[in-house]
Amino acid sequence: MLARLRFPVDRSRGRRYPEPEHPYRNAFQRDRDRVVHSRAFRRLEAKTQVFTPGLSDHFRNRLTHTIEVAQIARTLANVLQLDEDLTEALALAHDIGHPPFAHAGEEALNGEMERFGERFDHNLHALRIVESFELRYARFPGLNLSFEVREGIVKHSHDFAAGESPLLDAYLPGWRPPLEAQLIDPADEVAYNTADLDDAWSAGLIVAEDVSEAVPQYREIHQAVETQFPGATERERFYEALRQLIDLLVSGLIEGTVTAAEASGAAGFEDVRAHPARLAQFTPEAGETSRALKRFLYTRVYASDALGSDRRLSMARIAELFRFFLASPERLPQPYAQQALEAPAHRVVCDYIAGMTDAFFLRTYELMLSPAAIRPLS
Repeated sequence: MLARLRFPVDRSRGRRYPEPEHPYRNAFQRDRDRVVHSRAFRRLEAKTQVFTPGLSDHFRNRLTHTIEVAQIARTLANVLQLDEDLTEALALAHDIGHPPFAHAGEEALNGEMERFGERFDHNLHALRIVESFELRYARFPGLNLSFEVREGIVKHSHDFAAGESPLLDAYLPGWRPPLEAQLIDPADEVAYNTADLDDAWSAGLIVAEDVSEAVPQYREIHQAVETQFPGATERERFYEALRQLIDLLVSGLIEGTVTAAEASGAAGFEDVRAHPARLAQFTPEAGETSRALKRFLYTRVYASDALGSDRRLSMARIAELFRFFLASPERLPQPYAQQALEAPAHRVVCDYIAGMTDAFFLRTYELMLSPAAIRPLS
């Protein structure tokens, strides 16, 4: 397959703070383990993916979604003969920068930061987490991850040019990340497209026939399953079709990546970096299926009335709490209150809210903004 394009762990650019090598775990294995043991990773369990947990105990949260992405990414790396440890570390870290309340939280924080000429991006926030916010080691701040993992975090969904962001100039602007890092975004796409179909079906927002009308390749799968399993329950037929859809997308990603790599003439990982475009990609057919799924999910699920009211309420509450802390930074807990005296308060407030779980946000909102709480500090 693509073993020649595998990133060799012994060619890593290393860690920001030098450390002795571990006797039986290589650098990328240690990176994976550091992500798993981080607080930011554990908090994913209490952050919404798409559906709030009040509707059902079976919907995905950020943590279960991350596990699904890691499972798909490891399969890809194994089949393509790439570095499975690097791929897994990147998959496990890819969402640790997400704020509470899914993309509504990110949109709300970004809107507040734009008032100060800045922005909130969960990938950039993830970099801040692993470089500074996690405090688990006596010898350095952050997790001190390998360069390639940190680079993969900031290049999760797109590359950037030199000078585009001074904060990222250390991460090889203008160059592609290793092929292992390129796999994470499309693996993420497979995971959320199919999982959101599952959760939307479980919530009663869609039926299989709705998907068939919008996604031709799913229609073929659905019709074959209906013919092959006439005695199965509706639930069993839906999950059989979903399983085949996942297989179609993953297989299409493997085939598309192999085709692109062969066409590029890349002979090693340096050629992957220098290539003008990313090599991890779907076949045209699988790519169109993925895009059709995203269009369907947007119109029938993400923009639905069932989710719209929760989304608007979450965004309004985040904006309200942001502005409250901005006006009264002394009400922030330590060390954030002290940091707000030494750094721009809007950045400190943004970092504080972004790290919250859904439940902690709601408790903080009630504590700070209930009528009894809005009074001067004694």
